[in-house]
Amino acid sequence: MSLKAFAAKIFAKQVAKKTAKWVKHPIAAQESVFREIIKKASKTQFGKDHGFETIRSHQDFVEKVPIRDYEEIKDYVEKVVDGQEDVLWPGKPIYFAKTSGTTSGAKYIPITKESIKYQVMASRNAILNYIQETGNADFVDGRWIFLQGSPELQEKNGIKLGRLSGISAHYVPNYLQRNRLPSWKTNCIDDWETKVNAIVEETVDENMTLIAGIPSWVQMYFEKLHEKTNQDIGDLFPNFKLFIYGGLNYEPYRAKFENLMGRKVDSIELFPASEGFFAYQDSQKEKGMLLLLDSGVFYEFVKADDFFEKDAKRITIKDVEIGINYVMIVSTNAGLWAYNLGDTVQFISIRPYKVIVSGRIKHFLSAFGEHVIAKEVEEAMQEAIKATDASINEFTVAPQITPLEDELPYHEWLVEFENEPSEMEKFIETLDNSLQKQNSYYFDLIDGKILQPLKITQIQKGGFQEYMKSIGRLGGQNKVQRLANDRKVADPLSAYKKALNN
Repeated sequence: MSLKAFAAKIFAKQVAKKTAKWVKHPIAAQESVFREIIKKASKTQFGKDHGFETIRSHQDFVEKVPIRDYEEIKDYVEKVVDGQEDVLWPGKPIYFAKTSGTTSGAKYIPITKESIKYQVMASRNAILNYIQETGNADFVDGRWIFLQGSPELQEKNGIKLGRLSGISAHYVPNYLQRNRLPSWKTNCIDDWETKVNAIVEETVDENMTLIAGIPSWVQMYFEKLHEKTNQDIGDLFPNFKLFIYGGLNYEPYRAKFENLMGRKVDSIELFPASEGFFAYQDSQKEKGMLLLLDSGVFYEFVKADDFFEKDAKRITIKDVEIGINYVMIVSTNAGLWAYNLGDTVQFISIRPYKVIVSGRIKHFLSAFGEHVIAKEVEEAMQEAIKATDASINEFTVAPQITPLEDELPYHEWLVEFENEPSEMEKFIETLDNSLQKQNSYYFDLIDGKILQPLKITQIQKGGFQEYMKSIGRLGGQNKVQRLANDRKVADPLSAYKKALNN
C-alpha cells in the first residue's frame, strides 16, 4: 500500500467519525443550520424584508417566507448581479453558477465562500466514505478524470461566473492535481465533441482509476475510447475501480456501461446542484443517498401531489414519510430562501435519512391524469432491459394525444437502443406492465380503454446526441429530459427516427 493510500484511509476514518455524530442527531443538526443561516442573513435586504429578526421557529419562517423559484427571486438576484452587497447573504457571493434558464434565459445562482466550502467537502467526503466502507484506497495512486464544463470563468461586477463543474475545477486539492486529467487546456475546449476527442488522446495510455461525470456523457467518452482501441474499457484501464456520477439515474445505462467496460465497477451516486450539494451514496450495499443535514442547507418538503394547491403544507425532515414523492425546498448559506429546486425526492430510509431523486416537479407525464414520474419510467425501463437482454443509449417519454386513424391515445417511448431486445413485444409488454403496477392511475386508464398500451419509436444510433447538438446542449451538465407532458422534445427528436429497413 502506498503512503497516499495509507493516509487516505486514516483521513477517511476521521471523516466517518464526524459524519456519524450528526447522523445520530439529524433533527438537531437541521435546527442548528436553520438558526445559523437565519441569524447570519438577518441584516440583509431579504432578511429585513421578511422579518428574519423575529423568526424563532419553522412555523415563523413558513408564515414570513413563501416558496419561490428562480423567476420569483430574480429581482433580488439582479441586484446582486449589479454589484449590490448584503442582498441575499452578507457581502457579495464569490461566484455565480450560470445555468440554463426557462422563461428568463440564463440563471445566476449565487455561491458564497461558505457554500463552496461545503460543496467541496461533500464531494471529498463521498470518496472518503467509500474508502472507509470498502477499504479500497489503491485508486488514489492512479489518474482521475472529471468530465466537466470549462474552468474558464468570466467576471461580472467583480464576481466570477461559470458552470458549477468549471468552478469546482478550481478547488481540486493540491495533492490530487498530479492525478487529475484532462489538462487545463483540454478542459477549456468549448465544443463538446472536440473536447471528448482530446480527452481520449490524453487518457488512452494513462493508468485511469477513477472516472466521474454524467452517465450519458461518460458513455460517449467510453464509446470513443472503444472505437480508437477496440478494447473493453476494463481491459484498457485494468486499474479502473470507481465510477462517480450524478444528474441522471445510472440504472438505465448500467447494462451498456458494463458491456463497454467488460466488467463491473463500483459506483457512487452524487446529488450536487448549483444551489448546493445535497446528498451522496454512502453504501455499496444499499440504494439511496445520505441527505447532508449539517452542510449549510435547511430542507423543507411538500408532497408533490399537493404542490400546486394553495397553502400546501411545508414540513421538515422530522415529519417526512418513506415512499412519498416530495418537492424538495432549500434555504442555504448562499442566500437562497425557501427555494424550489424543481427536484422531487423520495425517502427510502429515515434512520439515517436517505433519499432517491424521483424526478422534476415540472417534468412529469399527466396528459390524461396519470401523474407518471421519472422514477417510474426508469424502473420500468430497467425491468424491460433485464427481461430481454437489451441495452440502451438514451430514451424519453411523451404523450401521443392525437394518434392517426382514430386509435386510442398512448405513451410514446422514444428509445435509442445499443442492443435491441431479444423480443420486442416482450420488451413493450414488460415496460407497460411495470408502469401499470407502479402507477394506479395509468393502470385505470389502460384498463378503462382510455389509453392503449405504450408504443416504442426507435431512434437511430447517435440520434439523441444529434438532437442535443441541434439545440446547443451537447455535453457538460446538459441532460436529455426524461419525460414531458407535451411533445416539445418528442417531435423534433422524431427527425432521428430509425428507418424501418435498418
